[in-house]
Amino acid sequence: MFNPSRRNRNIGTKKQGHGQANKLTIPRSPDLKGFYERLGNYTKHEVAINGNELLFVVEETRSDSQHACSIEDITTLIEHITPEDCKGLKFIILRQPKRKENILSPVWGRLMYSYEFEKNYGPAIILEAADYTKPLKWARSLALNDQKEINRLKEDGHPFVDDGRSLTAELTPEHVRNTQLYRSLPHEIGHYVHYLTVVERPGNEDEGYDAWDQRWGLYRSIPASEREEFAHRYATQLKNELTEMQIIPFTTKIRESHSDTENP
Repeated sequence: MFNPSRRNRNIGTKKQGHGQANKLTIPRSPDLKGFYERLGNYTKHEVAINGNELLFVVEETRSDSQHACSIEDITTLIEHITPEDCKGLKFIILRQPKRKENILSPVWGRLMYSYEFEKNYGPAIILEAADYTKPLKWARSLALNDQKEINRLKEDGHPFVDDGRSLTAELTPEHVRNTQLYRSLPHEIGHYVHYLTVVERPGNEDEGYDAWDQRWGLYRSIPASEREEFAHRYATQLKNELTEMQIIPFTTKIRESHSDTENP
C-alpha cells in the first residue's frame, strides 16, 4: 500500500539526477570554435616586428578587468627575442575571459598552434585580462610544482598573505604586467620554440603531409611536464639575459601609431 510519508531516499541527490542539468561548464559553440576563439568587440592592429607580421587582436574588457600589457609592451619585448623563435607566429590575442572560464580554466596566457580568427588560421599567443576585484588564491598545502609557481609569483611582486586557510594576493595591473610580460609571454614563446624545434624546423618543402603529421604526433606524445620544463627554462633564460642587458624591466610603453580596424 502506498505510504506518502515514506519518501524516496534518492530525492534531491545525484543518484536521482539532482543538479546534473546545472553543472558549471564552459558552453560549447555550435560552430566548433574553442571558447578562446569566441571574441566580443575587438580592435585589430597590424605590427611588423623583426620582419614578422603580427596581428594584435584586443578584445574589449569588462569594467572590473583590464589588459595589463600594451601592444607596445609586447612589441618591445618581442623585438629583443631571436627572430627565428617567433617565425610563423601570426596572432597576439589580448582576450577578456568569461566569468565561467575564470573559474574553470584560469590562465595568464596560452599558446594555440592553430587559432581561427576571421576565417584565417595560424599560431597564436593569448594573454588574458585579469579581474582585479578578486584576489589570487592558492591552497596552503601545495605540491612541489605549485610551490615553485608561488615563488615565481612572489618574484613578480604579488604580495601573498597567509590567512590561515589559504594564500591570497590582491591583484594589481603592475604585478599582473610583471607576470604576463616578463614570464607568461616568454613561457608561451618557449612552448612555440619547442614546437618549431620538433615539428617545423626538421621539415622541408618536398616532404608530404604524413612526415609532418608524424613529427606532430611525436611532439604531442612528449609528457606535459617535459614541455612545461622546456618552456620554463626558455622563459627563465630569456628573462635573465634581458635583465642582465638592462632591457627589462621597463615602464609601460605609450601607444604611438598602428593600423587599427574595429570588428563589425
